[in-house]
Amino acid sequence: MRERFDPLAGVRAAVEEEYDVFVWGTVFLDIIFSGLRRMPSSGTEEWADGMASCPGGIANLAIAARRLGLRTSLAAAFSDDDYGDFCWRTLAEQEFVDLSRSRRFDGWHTPVTVSMSVERDRSMVTHGHPPPIPATEMIGRPPRSSVVMVDLAEDDHAEGASAGSWVDLAREDGALVFADVGWDASQAWPLSVLDRLEHCHAFLPNATEAMAYTRAPTPQDALYVIADRVPLAVVTDGARGAMAIDSSTGEEAQVPALRVHELDPTGAGDVFGAAMVLGTLARWRLADRLAFSALCSALALQQFGGSLAAPGWGDIKDWWSHLRAIRTNDSYTQSLRRRYAFLDDIASQVPAEEYRRATATIARRADVGGPF
Repeated sequence: MRERFDPLAGVRAAVEEEYDVFVWGTVFLDIIFSGLRRMPSSGTEEWADGMASCPGGIANLAIAARRLGLRTSLAAAFSDDDYGDFCWRTLAEQEFVDLSRSRRFDGWHTPVTVSMSVERDRSMVTHGHPPPIPATEMIGRPPRSSVVMVDLAEDDHAEGASAGSWVDLAREDGALVFADVGWDASQAWPLSVLDRLEHCHAFLPNATEAMAYTRAPTPQDALYVIADRVPLAVVTDGARGAMAIDSSTGEEAQVPALRVHELDPTGAGDVFGAAMVLGTLARWRLADRLAFSALCSALALQQFGGSLAAPGWGDIKDWWSHLRAIRTNDSYTQSLRRRYAFLDDIASQVPAEEYRRATATIARRADVGGPF
């Protein structure tokens, strides 16, 4: 494997952690159909213009982090079936994600999600079973890493320090805990979930989740509530952008979303989170971290398929080079050039052949949204 661009080369300590990011979760085989004219109704068949397959679920986050140059380790259960072989091979051999804390299981099948995209909306069908053993039993003591990323609603994160969960062990070894939280299907939004933020460094919910869990009337009000609980509070608000408070540096920032033609939101939140981790470890100012995360998620929105859409530094360099080269000088373009001026020095260090979006499909050819 040739050397990849390392965005943290200038800030790594002499004695450094084994990984930048460690994550745990469920890996799904995602099968994506695009270009449907309509959703199939009962008893009918619709043909899709495009189709691809790739590892999904927690793999979206792991691949997003690795493509941004973060040394990434993933713990997950994998089946010994063909789908499990494909997901393992794609993560380990194509994306270079460490799987030393992952395990293969006989007689347990790979969870599968089928995603169907029509216009800017999507519907999904999923089948799967919980992993055969809990996270802490599978992981043991996690590898030393700068950051661990967790779902705040996961049982293993809720065990608490007395139970010695893998999150507790990682924190004892110096890892910063970045937390996210998913949609609550029960819509109970228990306030007790926020109590789990006590030992977290960062919390990155979307606006709907943030308002629901904090009972705040606006995303801005929810941000203030969250900022009283964690050093780094971030609330994403879709087409309205993102806002954040970092009490460890005394910064507050807000950035608008980029104007893009949104094709598929799958995995865009994971890309945003991975980019925020990178910016934090690189010690960028908060406004730059937010802007970079918004850019990476916007690039992902313009492609189909979760991990397939996660941008690499080659894609970021291409975007910045194009923005600088175009002759358009309207206010929006000039605003982008000012906002992303911090990329100028970074992009100049990115080799022209640096990694870009990759193809990961069982059919050996992805034909959703053009070539990746």
